[in-house]
Amino acid sequence: MKYIDSSLVEKRMNKRILKNNLSKILFLLATLFGLVVLVILIMRVLIEGLKWVNFDFLTGKLSTNAEQAGIMGAILGSLWLMLVVIVCTMIIGVGAAIYLELYAKKGKLNSLIQTNIANLAGVPSIVYGILGMTLFVRALDLGNIVLAGGLTLSLLVLPIVIVAAQEALRSVPNSLSEASYGMGATKWQTIKRIILPAALPGILTGAILALSRAIGETAPLVVIGIPALIIPFPGSIFDKFTTLPMQIYYWTLDSSLVAEYANLAAATIIVLLILLFMLNATAIFIRNKYQQRF
Repeated sequence: MKYIDSSLVEKRMNKRILKNNLSKILFLLATLFGLVVLVILIMRVLIEGLKWVNFDFLTGKLSTNAEQAGIMGAILGSLWLMLVVIVCTMIIGVGAAIYLELYAKKGKLNSLIQTNIANLAGVPSIVYGILGMTLFVRALDLGNIVLAGGLTLSLLVLPIVIVAAQEALRSVPNSLSEASYGMGATKWQTIKRIILPAALPGILTGAILALSRAIGETAPLVVIGIPALIIPFPGSIFDKFTTLPMQIYYWTLDSSLVAEYANLAAATIIVLLILLFMLNATAIFIRNKYQQRF
């Protein structure tokens, strides 16, 4: 029997414990640094922008005069944009997830599609902007209207929605579908009446989180040429528009010329943060309310 030196084992154990403790300290410091920077940014935004957030600012039109500028047009543009995004992503994304998860045969082709969908989720957003400009703005000649912007952002978040929907469909117990088949239901009836209702909370949670990402995107909209000028309020998906992130972007650029624009940008950031918090809170509420049902 080979003799094991207990002192050598103890040294190795002490070295591993030391590395583990150092790693914990390093990760803790990294987390604290990120939190401190975040708190500083939020505090600065609140200090600079909170006093500018009022009823006139929320309901007013864009103006070259900082004292009279409002963001109602940007709010409406963001809402119209999200309407297009949620319709496209829910129909196409959930449909693709149902096909890939419940209909497509398992094999190399399915595995290749799944891998590419996962990879598309990590593609930089500006690439989707270039694709949207080439396909929707120029090839289809839509111009920089709500529909073109919504379709571009739909491409951006579609992989996220598909993956989230697939995970939600996988989480449905097989016993539910087997019981449905045992009662004589067809596959589509089982999907429509059993699987989809059970997976709906997870699908909605993923869709809302994807929507939260889309509503804060700027790079794709800059590429397809969304303006931030004094334009009429958008009334349909075929109107020109601007959004809250675009308005923040342009006001931040113009703050070097007019100092008050920095305050307007900070106030718009506060409005956008509130909207994002509301969307994420809705996703958390849906998840907590329905996750114990099945």
